[in-house]
Order: sequence, then C-alpha cells, then structure tokens
Amino acid sequence: MFKIAKSAFVSPFVPGSVSFDASDNELLTQYCITERWTGDLSNGLFRLGDKAARMHGLDQRNCGLLNLVRRYEPQDRNRVLELFEQAATASSSFCFSTTINTTGAPRQPVFCIGESTGLEQRYAGTIIGVFFFPRFQLDRTGHCFMSQ
Repeated sequence: MFKIAKSAFVSPFVPGSVSFDASDNELLTQYCITERWTGDLSNGLFRLGDKAARMHGLDQRNCGLLNLVRRYEPQDRNRVLELFEQAATASSSFCFSTTINTTGAPRQPVFCIGESTGLEQRYAGTIIGVFFFPRFQLDRTGHCFMSQ
C-alpha cells in the first residue's frame, strides 16, 4: 500500500484535537507498537523514537531517508522514496506499508501514516508521522507468529 494525497487541512492535527480515550489506547497497544517521527526538509534528517530506530535496525535516532528505508522490502524501497519525494514537494498526507528485513531475523511489518507541511518556501518544511509495528512478525515463508 502506497498512497499520497494533497492535504485538505488548513493546519495539521494537533495533539488533543481528536478525541481518543484510554480504552482506545489500550486496544491499540494490545495489537501494535506505535511511535511518532519527524523529518526536517531543510536538512533531510529524520528523528525517530527509540523503538522505531531499533525496529529499523538503526543505532541512532537521527538518520537520513536512505538509512531509514534500507531494510525495507527491496521491491518497496523505490516506491517509498518516491512517496517521500512527492510529500517533500507539496503539502500532503501519505501512508505506506512494507516489512523490515534484518539478516537472520523474522520480517517485521510496518505501517506508516504522515503528512508534510510548511512547504511554501523552497527547502523548508516538516514531515511528521507515526509508525505502527504490529505485535507479530513474519518468517521467511510468510507465516506470522506473535512477537514480544
């Protein structure tokens, strides 16, 4: 799944602007690990949370786009790069899903939802989003099993 759409929002959602109660949060954490991330279009750096960095096989929370996608499914990397390129040129919302491959380890599905804003000036703007990591992994044959 790879989708991008021009943002129809005058401003992005701000924390607390959408109702979300404790039972929703419990249900979400039962099925997946979530973590926010940000990207600064003026310097090309992404800042991930600790869990997202670890899931992506990164030693540091700050990284470039190529390091972020390097462990994604090979057939998905270029599509994700194109999606980020489109989001960096026009304020938009986007989503994608793929799996993360690490040598000798099960594959971890990942879903990403984000939006880009502040692109009125050249080489400016921000991309923000959230990663969802389901609490299961896939073995090399495609069968899933629960992870910790």
